[in-house]
Amino acid sequence: MTRAWLAIAGLAGLLCIAVGVAAAHVAGDPRASDLLRTGALYGLVHAAALIAVATLAERRERVGLALAIAGWGFAAGIVLFSCSLFALALTGIAEFARVTPFGGVALMIGWTALAISAGRRR
Repeated sequence: MTRAWLAIAGLAGLLCIAVGVAAAHVAGDPRASDLLRTGALYGLVHAAALIAVATLAERRERVGLALAIAGWGFAAGIVLFSCSLFALALTGIAEFARVTPFGGVALMIGWTALAISAGRRR
C-alpha cells in the first residue's frame, strides 16, 4: 500500500511540475493556463500529503482504516481533480469538468480521514 502511494505521489509530482512549467508558457489562452496552474498546485500539495500519509503508515505496526482512506482519498483526488483539469485545459472538452468535483470530494475525504487518524493515534 505505501509503495503504491509513494509511486503515485512521485508520478503526480513529476506530472504536476511538467504541467506547471507548460502553464507558464501557454500563450493566448489564460483560462487554459489557469486550469493547468490550479491542477498542478493541488496535485503537488496532495502529492506531499500522500508522502506524509505513506510515512505515517510505514511507522505504524498496523495501518488503520482512517489512514488507509486518507491515502487512497489523496491518490484518487490527485488523479480525478488534477488530471480532469489538465484534460479540460488541453482539450477544451467540457465533459472533463464533470469529473473534477469527485476529485475534490476525494481530497476532502482524505483530509477528514487524516484528521480522524490523528485523533485515534496512540
